[in-house]
Amino acid sequence: MTGRTTGAVVIGLDLGGTKIAAALFAPDGAVLARHTRATPAREGSAAVLDALAAAAAEVDPDGLASLIGIAAAGVVDPRSGMVTSATDSIRGWAGTALGAGLADRTGLPVACDNDVRATAGPELTALADSRGSLLYAAVGTGVGGALAVDGRMLHGAAGIAGHLGHLPSPEAAGLPCTCGATGHLEVIASGPGITAHYARLTGTRPDRLETVAARAAEGEQAAVRAITTGATAAGRVLGGLANALGPDRVVVGGGVPRIGALYRDALATAFAAELMPPLRGLHPEPPLHGGDAAVRGAAALPATLPLHRPGAHR
Repeated sequence: MTGRTTGAVVIGLDLGGTKIAAALFAPDGAVLARHTRATPAREGSAAVLDALAAAAAEVDPDGLASLIGIAAAGVVDPRSGMVTSATDSIRGWAGTALGAGLADRTGLPVACDNDVRATAGPELTALADSRGSLLYAAVGTGVGGALAVDGRMLHGAAGIAGHLGHLPSPEAAGLPCTCGATGHLEVIASGPGITAHYARLTGTRPDRLETVAARAAEGEQAAVRAITTGATAAGRVLGGLANALGPDRVVVGGGVPRIGALYRDALATAFAAELMPPLRGLHPEPPLHGGDAAVRGAAALPATLPLHRPGAHR
């Protein structure tokens, strides 16, 4: 912990559509306690804020913490503390005053950000150059991302910077996206996007992405095509972004790359084909950090982002 968190015990919270993870961090970054609970995603935003506050209380029963950082699903604006956009994975989440609502419930100052940017934070900190640049992609149920340039994480208007899944992709041409537009990367490169493409190719819908991966491993050409199409789409978009941003490191995380080398190799090949000469030594890499990345990144947020305080004038 650095900056404003020096000498402080901090609670890190990671909010997903199914689970809330909490960890209590000592000033030196050691984990003092952990807690998990289900997200009451169908019960509305007030119930979710209540559950977050309960998770914070559970992980810190002695009241040691003086700050909270939360990494949350959805488009989160750290400056206003608002969830500016969200899918229906958490009912009524868009428009939630995340920072203020959690601060009022816990009595502690809160810094908040999108979960992918928070997870990317430790990857940025790990760069040898403190002014390094990072391109981070999380490919799972959706396609999220984070962009850091010259040592600074980009947030953008309404906190929308880094939502890579809504960049145009030729492979997705004409396909409807969850955002209401068509032809976005997420609908061809995400886990559901790959399984949907397999269904279009075969006329049968598999139960999950791993089934498609297993069939590809057995040599089924439709499965191979669905996976490599999604991976190629992701690689092309990331390669183009690398040319625009000039990152020192490109990280591809999330559940989809874990399905196997077929996906990773196709993504890397498409990525390399897009690169300008100065970047040709750049390769997509897996994340450095494991299951603690989101809560650890969340706990670091109060060092750099605005704090939303209990009882502040709204």
